[in-house]
Amino acid sequence: MLPQSKARSLSPKPGKTAHKAVASRVNATVSPAAPPRALAARRLVVGEEHTGQRLDNFLLRLAKGVPKSHVYQVVRSGQVRVNGGRSKAEYRLAKGDELRIPPLRTAQPRVRAPAQMPAILYEDEHLLVLDKPSGVAAHGGSGIAFGIIERVRAARPNQPFLALGHRLDRETSGVLLLAKTRRCLVALHEQLRTGQVEKRYWALVVGDWVNERQHVRLPLTKRTVGGRERRVFVDPDEGAQAHSVFELRARLDGFSLLEAQLKTGRTHQIRVHLAHLGFPILGDDKYGDFETNRRAAKGAFGARLGRMFLHAHTVRLTHPVSGVSLCLASPLPQECAQWLRARNPGVGERLHHA
Repeated sequence: MLPQSKARSLSPKPGKTAHKAVASRVNATVSPAAPPRALAARRLVVGEEHTGQRLDNFLLRLAKGVPKSHVYQVVRSGQVRVNGGRSKAEYRLAKGDELRIPPLRTAQPRVRAPAQMPAILYEDEHLLVLDKPSGVAAHGGSGIAFGIIERVRAARPNQPFLALGHRLDRETSGVLLLAKTRRCLVALHEQLRTGQVEKRYWALVVGDWVNERQHVRLPLTKRTVGGRERRVFVDPDEGAQAHSVFELRARLDGFSLLEAQLKTGRTHQIRVHLAHLGFPILGDDKYGDFETNRRAAKGAFGARLGRMFLHAHTVRLTHPVSGVSLCLASPLPQECAQWLRARNPGVGERLHHA
């Protein structure tokens, strides 16, 4: 306990002195805290892997979760500098460019994608080819937090560049091409655009397919259904050209196994072409026969099938950088092979080990 004289010295004297002491304590309590330290601008040097990329696309990829409007605003206002000067969003980066990037406001806290690497079918310094499983989107968006590309980037944090060469539907499995360099991506996109990449799929349809080989040329267009869901329809007037080739591989008592080859790469092309012809893919929850899908999932046809039976089994192309011919193949997934074996043991076994 403090001595009495000390205790008295700690108490303010009555009157103005006491009032000033109380006011001092109140002011100290409510005085604003020091402003947080401002985030510093980032300074980057463009490497070869980003040469030729547009400035806006580079920034959007660099700042996941930042609204596009904010990215374009900071570019237009001159806050982003290229080699010390202002630049336009469409400027294409060159190796050695020095970028000054201000702190970018995120729309929400960034959540890291889980690291996940599917089976690798082929890899070199430019190209990465994966065996995509069914049920996983190629990329995030439209209510999907993370796709294959986000998961692979998380699994390869030191890889400076990784981009999808093309896309597969979420429900489709099989060969998926990724570029590890911008040079590879640009060349791969050119091959895809000019029809130099051969892509073949296994598709199991409901019904007895008639022709051994059939070309289907039906133009396709996208529309919004129910105010939010995007679907694809055959539209002879406004649709974009779409060309598929189907070859009959086996008849399976009310079902048909087809090999599909894409001549164009429209969204949902195989699925919509087949459904429009009256042969929906088994397990297709957008364009399929829903009652048959339900029965297949319960094992009414010999084995359970809880996925869409569409598998990208082979891709042939010229290596985008080396020029070497490549044939990249993915075996038929176990669930699809089991269903086929239940209907025709010879067909299922042959395709699973193809």
